[in-house]
Amino acid sequence: MDEKHQPGEGNFKAILSEEVDWQPFAAFPATARLAVLVGRPSQPGPYVIRVRVPRGVKLMPHRHPEDRIYTVISGVFYIGLGDHFDETKLNAYPPGSVIVLPGNTAHFHWAKSGEYISQVTGTGPLGLEYLDPADDPRS
Repeated sequence: MDEKHQPGEGNFKAILSEEVDWQPFAAFPATARLAVLVGRPSQPGPYVIRVRVPRGVKLMPHRHPEDRIYTVISGVFYIGLGDHFDETKLNAYPPGSVIVLPGNTAHFHWAKSGEYISQVTGTGPLGLEYLDPADDPRS
């Protein structure tokens, strides 16, 4: 029987933290970085990415069409729900926390207390839409 594997899952491999390939991502503020660990996020199918956001950087209100599961790898991950950035709606999640974010949920992030790294698991294609087009670094 011939087994089918998802992209990047057909052979055993391990990815060490020092091997993570951080790249700029056009939909993020200039200093934030994204690394694709497993899969092809732009295509249908499962993916695992990491996001690194330096201290003080905000990701303004946006949504993703796909359901996502965030795992906080390091730092404190601040996330709030809603259509407008509101510091009082932020919740802080320490390393090891898991956050389930249903698709199309408006939310925002802030690296309020320092750099954080989160790992995101989802099923592509990955999408990101800012609620206010003026917040989109691509525009």
